[in-house]
Amino acid sequence: MPGDRPTLPPVRLRSEAELARDALSAPLLARAVRLARWAGPQRPVAAGGVLTEPDLRAAAEHLGLGTDEDGPGYAAEAWQLAVDTGLIEVQEPAPAAEGAPTAEGAPTAQGDIDEDGATGIATPGEELRLISEGSPRDVLDIWLGGFETVLADAAAPDLAEIVDQIGDDGEIDLDEIDWNPEEEAEFLDGVLGNLYLLTALDEEDAGRAVPLPALAAAMIVPEDMEEPTDDILEEISEAMVRLDDQFRMLEPTGLVEYQPVDEALIEEVDGEGRFPETAGSPLGSDPLGPDEDDVSRYGMVRLTPLGVFGVRNRMLDAGIDAPVVGDLADKGAEVLLDALPGHPETAARAEAEQWLARRTPDAAARELLAAARGDDTSAPLRRLACQQTLSLVGDAAEPALREVLDDRHLGGLARVWLAEHAMPDVPEPSEEMVFWLTVDTIAAQLAAEGDSAELRELVRGLVEQSGSFFDSAWRVDHPATAEVLEAMGRLHPDKKTAKEARKAAFKARSRA
Repeated sequence: MPGDRPTLPPVRLRSEAELARDALSAPLLARAVRLARWAGPQRPVAAGGVLTEPDLRAAAEHLGLGTDEDGPGYAAEAWQLAVDTGLIEVQEPAPAAEGAPTAEGAPTAQGDIDEDGATGIATPGEELRLISEGSPRDVLDIWLGGFETVLADAAAPDLAEIVDQIGDDGEIDLDEIDWNPEEEAEFLDGVLGNLYLLTALDEEDAGRAVPLPALAAAMIVPEDMEEPTDDILEEISEAMVRLDDQFRMLEPTGLVEYQPVDEALIEEVDGEGRFPETAGSPLGSDPLGPDEDDVSRYGMVRLTPLGVFGVRNRMLDAGIDAPVVGDLADKGAEVLLDALPGHPETAARAEAEQWLARRTPDAAARELLAAARGDDTSAPLRRLACQQTLSLVGDAAEPALREVLDDRHLGGLARVWLAEHAMPDVPEPSEEMVFWLTVDTIAAQLAAEGDSAELRELVRGLVEQSGSFFDSAWRVDHPATAEVLEAMGRLHPDKKTAKEARKAAFKARSRA
C-alpha cells in the first residue's frame, strides 16, 4: 500500500538541464566520455575489456593524469565506467576468413592474443551518442548507471583482503574477511540516507559539510546510550576508516564533496584500534569539539545537488516516498494543507509559492479557505497552514477573505489577514470568535510541535492578558477545547494557574 511507505521531507531539485551539466562535469564521467571518444573507431583490449598496458599509459596521458603514481589507476577507473555505462562496447572479434584483412593491431580471430595481450576490440557505444545528442534525462540516466556501479564497488571489500582469503579450493571465506555484502550495502545506504535527510530537513544548512564521526555515530550508537563504550568507540573508528575509503571512491562521481580523514590520524587508528580522543576529537564528550579545524581532520562530507538527485532515485527504487518541492503544485488545496505542516519551513514556503503560482490570487484564496473548514482533529493544522499560505497572497484576494468574515471556522483568520494587509473597515471580532480562534491556534501548535517553548510563552501571555481567561475558555464550542486547557495546565509554570486550567478542562469535558 502506498500509504504504508516511509515518507521523507521534500527536497528542492535543480532542473534536469543543470543536473546534467553537473553530471558531465563530474571528474569520473568526464574522463569516461573523453576515453570513449579517444577509443574510436576501435581499440584492442585485453581480457575483461580492460586496456592493454601500453594503451592504459596512453589513456592516462590523454587525460592529462601522467603515467606515474596514480595516473594509470584513474584512467583504468574511467575506462571501466565507460564500459559499465555503455559509452564503450567491448566485443570479441568473430573468426576472420582466411586471408581476410583486419584492422591494424586488432586480433584476427576469436581467442587470438596479440603481443600486447589484446583479445578483443572496443568501440564507442550508443550511449556516447546520447551524451552529445540526447536529452538531459538521457545524460542523467547514464550518470545514474555509473553511480550505481561505483557505489557497489565502494561497498565491496578491499581486493587484497579477498586474495588473501582465497582457499585451496578457490572459494572465498566471507567470514574470514569480516564482510557481509548485504550489511555493508545497507550501512552505506543508511549513511547516504542520513546525509539526504539532513539536506531535506535544513535546506539553509545543506551547504555545510557533516563531520564523518557524526555520520558513523548516528549509524552505530544506540539511541538510549548516554555515553559510548570503548567497544562502540572502536566500532565508530572502524566505520570511519571504511567510510573514508568509500567517500574517496564516490567523490569523483560528483555525488559528494569530501575532505578526507587526515592520514596521520588513520596511522594512529591502525596502531591503536580507534581514533585518538584528543581535546577536539569528535569522539570525545563533545561531538563537535571546541576547534572546528580539528574536527575537519576527521573527515567532512556533504551531498552535492547531483548527489541529492542520485540518492533520491535510489530511495524511490526502494519504495520510499521521497517527494520534491513542486509535487503538490497541481493538487487540490486540501492535499496541500494536509502536507505543509509536515514540511520544514523553507520547503513549506517554496511548496506554497509554487502552488499559488498556478492560480490567480482570488481563486487560490477561495480554494484554500474551503479546504480549511472542518471540525475534525486535523482541521486546526489545516487552518494554520491556510493562514501561512494566505500570507503569501497579494491584495487581490481581499474579496474572498471578506466573504468569510462571519464564518465560525474562518472569520478569525480572515480578520488577521485583512489587518496584516492594512485593509480598511475590518469589523471587530466578537468575544466568542476571539476565544474560538485562540483555542484553534493552540490546538494547531500542539499538533505541529507539541509542548514547545514557544507554546509555553504563548500560554503565559494569554493568561497575563486576561486574568479571567479560564472562566470563559471552557465554554468555547471547539472540539479541542478540553485538550487545549489540559495542555495549558501542563505548560503554565504557576501552580495556581495550572490548577485553574485543569479545572476548566474538566468543565469542558463535562459540558461536552
